[in-house]
Amino acid sequence: MGDLARIFKAYDVRGVVPDELDEETARAVGAAFVEVTGAGSVVVTHDMRASSVPLAAAFASGAVSRGADVVDTGLGSTDMLYYASGSLGMAGVMFTASHNPARYNGMKMCRAGAVPIGGETGLTEIRDRAAELLASGFGEEAGAGTVTRRDLLKGYADHLRTLVDLSGIRPLRVVVDAGNGMAGHTVPVVFEGLPVELTALYFELDGTFPNHEANPIEPENLRDLQKAVLDVGADIGLAFDGDADRCWVVDERGESVSPSTITALVAARELAKQPGATIIHNLITSLGVPEIVAEHGGVPVRTRVGHSFIKAEMARTGAVFGGEHSAHYYFKDFWFADTGMLAALHVLAALGEQDRPLSEILARFARYAASGEINSTVADQRAATARVRRTFEDRDGVTFDELDGLTVSGPGWWFNLRPSNTEPLLRLNAEAADEIQMAAIRDEVLAVVRS
Repeated sequence: MGDLARIFKAYDVRGVVPDELDEETARAVGAAFVEVTGAGSVVVTHDMRASSVPLAAAFASGAVSRGADVVDTGLGSTDMLYYASGSLGMAGVMFTASHNPARYNGMKMCRAGAVPIGGETGLTEIRDRAAELLASGFGEEAGAGTVTRRDLLKGYADHLRTLVDLSGIRPLRVVVDAGNGMAGHTVPVVFEGLPVELTALYFELDGTFPNHEANPIEPENLRDLQKAVLDVGADIGLAFDGDADRCWVVDERGESVSPSTITALVAARELAKQPGATIIHNLITSLGVPEIVAEHGGVPVRTRVGHSFIKAEMARTGAVFGGEHSAHYYFKDFWFADTGMLAALHVLAALGEQDRPLSEILARFARYAASGEINSTVADQRAATARVRRTFEDRDGVTFDELDGLTVSGPGWWFNLRPSNTEPLLRLNAEAADEIQMAAIRDEVLAVVRS
């Protein structure tokens, strides 16, 4: 194997199988994981990719070689792994590459209680130790642990249903696009017994993603869902990504709903239960989110983009909920971890508790015009960002901050420009009071970036 730095990212492991990630590497990572974390037991879950079963087995072999006991839960979503880690009090790993193409796979790791492991919290040490093991062999084994099989799907579904009161909702027509990913495995069990007429799109587990990429943040991947919502006269549409930890919402008109709007809705619901609580939002979430949180008596806290930053800030502040623009939603009641399924249940509850259509319910939570995330390929990210800053720095009423990339704010508008950690890309998000102003800011920034 080559340099493991190619596949160890800021928050997880991801690479092409078998060129960058093979069973030998997975076994080394399993051994290194136990050595670095000191975990005496590890829960292992995997998605539907053809490579996931052998990679998960190899990781378990490495963990067992270092004396850890492994609980193999088999097929599951990433938030099911967090449920397993939290409910069992075990460190854990999920084998998935989320929405990446079939040739990829990867690992998402956590300590007991679903505490995330990122580059600054152990992932780098795991990488370096795994590299040493690959270079020198595994050497003396500390002891042989055991592997046991355990099915946690029903426990996961039951736990989610305790966190949202769905007992009084009216009958709903719901379309779910699983994208051939893990929602096809979890949704039927989570929705069982609800007054829901379910139209299922692409529930067949298939890691080659034969129908469309399992990435709902891209508009083209929502088209089948939007059409189905209109065709069956559904009340709502839900789209999940490959490992089913993100959920995107489509209203009864077939219109895509911004995750910022969902964040504001769920925040208001959580604040109704826990007045005065803290709500986390990342810096490219709509300005409407902190406004609505404050109006509902909550404390909004702004953070960097990324699940490790969100989870750390939630744990530090005791926040009850957090949301990101990418449709990741985090709950204190779910070990501060992200679960798109729980967010979806909140939306179903809000919709089913009254008779109005979803678009009408959400209208008061959507206040600004947003560009969505726009990527530009640039050879020199730093130089392009500097050009943008120079363009705006002499304008009246403009402020800058560099919490995560460059955020520029002006009268009635703002934008953020962030470099990708793994690709030569700059990511632009812009927002303004109306579409005309937003488009003007968006186009001006893109012209400078791409010049």
